[in-house]
Amino acid sequence: MTDDENRVAGLLLAAGGGRRLGGRPKALLPHRGRLLVEHAAEVLRAGGCASVHVVLGARAEEVRARAALPDCVLVDNPDWEHGMGTSLRAGLDALAGTGARAALVLLVDQPGIGPRAVARVRRAYASPRSLVSAAYDGVRGHPVLFGSEHWAGIAAAATGDRGARAYLEEHAEAVELVECGDVAEAYDVDTEADLAHLE
Repeated sequence: MTDDENRVAGLLLAAGGGRRLGGRPKALLPHRGRLLVEHAAEVLRAGGCASVHVVLGARAEEVRARAALPDCVLVDNPDWEHGMGTSLRAGLDALAGTGARAALVLLVDQPGIGPRAVARVRRAYASPRSLVSAAYDGVRGHPVLFGSEHWAGIAAAATGDRGARAYLEEHAEAVELVECGDVAEAYDVDTEADLAHLE
């Protein structure tokens, strides 16, 4: 791994309140004997991210107390109720000045995405101008990688639950798609029925 690749930071968005799950924060859901936030942080680390920032929101104090997140930087998003865009902005703000050249963004509620998908997206990093997205049968999904030259534009466009979608659509010609459908499943854990995906 080059020094530049070492500067691809993992950014885990784990602030949601689980409104459609009866107000159970997704970070605190159990999966494979631990909390979902622990699982997702380990996926980023195992996928090659040397540093991992975790954005917390709903019941952040409880997550801090219960979750084992060694060597992760925990970022509080007091505006989490206003949507994922606020968490993305908080995470990118926290990475500014750290020396990171890119942020590799993973959502806490997609446990079907593992280290192999993260590693593929990370390996596509070329420079701070990189925009990379996992794809599933050619359709853009997560994780996504944002070179640092894009952070200001992404933060400015991130509103509500759209996150970086508008920015990526605007810069579609610059986005490198990395097919991950053979190594990951991009389902979300959003509803009671989706809890069947957890183990």
